[in-house]
Amino acid sequence: MSEEVGPGLSPLEATFKTRDVEGIADVYFYRRVAFRLAQIFARLKMKPVTVTVLGGILGILAGHLYFYHDLTINIIGMILHVSANLLDNADGQLARILNQKSRIGRVTDSFFDHLIFLSIYVHLTLRALVEGASPLVCLLAIAAGASHALQGAAADYFRNAYLYFVKGRSGAEWDSSSGLRSEYSQRQWKTEPWHKFLFAMYLNFTRQQEFLSPRLKQLRAMIMDHFGGEISESFRQDYRAVSRPLLRWWGFLMTNTRMFFLFFFLIIDRPTWYFWLELSAFNVLLIYLISRQERMSRTLLQGAPGLS
Repeated sequence: MSEEVGPGLSPLEATFKTRDVEGIADVYFYRRVAFRLAQIFARLKMKPVTVTVLGGILGILAGHLYFYHDLTINIIGMILHVSANLLDNADGQLARILNQKSRIGRVTDSFFDHLIFLSIYVHLTLRALVEGASPLVCLLAIAAGASHALQGAAADYFRNAYLYFVKGRSGAEWDSSSGLRSEYSQRQWKTEPWHKFLFAMYLNFTRQQEFLSPRLKQLRAMIMDHFGGEISESFRQDYRAVSRPLLRWWGFLMTNTRMFFLFFFLIIDRPTWYFWLELSAFNVLLIYLISRQERMSRTLLQGAPGLS
């Protein structure tokens, strides 16, 4: 087992992406418990992708249990959902412990994240229909699901941009559509149909991210083209100073916040209110944050000579 610990970092902290992007629930619960699980998985010689698949199965099952109008069954679903999120943390920590981070691992992780929330949306919609809701609830669910996809894509994109610019290329998992197209074209449907399918899904996901923030994409391309991807210390500090305050707000569009509200609405027996939350408050926050991030990127692009 290979476990690299940076200067002044505990073995646990060495598996964090960076403290700035970790939420309170991550630092004090998910990362700590998942780290212990990752250590166990390492001793069992489990691969990160195996942990990813196991977590995906638990999450999909949790979505099914939200279908039932029975709070006890719903709570079991919540426990499975939290367990799935623990494994989603553990697979990344295991990959860092074993030094086995890979593009296909991130692609697989993204695929199962989508499957989990697809299961949740489908089963909440079926529950509403069984309980007598109008068929129009299907349109509500589709609109909420599309909003969820955009919000999650944007939050993931900007978090990885922060890691890339502040922690450096080695500490980020910030993929570009151009780089993914090259890998996608190298894989063949005949010999690697599953990996080809995953890359097709992930390439589309990355394109959506870049569409949401063209100036941030330009900023990255400019650094790659003119400076070979090397980021000066002064730029790291500038980017961190202007971006860090936004991270807390991006956190509201990530998994932990969604789970909190989903559990709350299930407990008070108003699960479809979750759809309305996605369409209203979360979309307003998304628009605000993208606008702020784009203005910030434009300012940094205008000061491009200082990046060297």
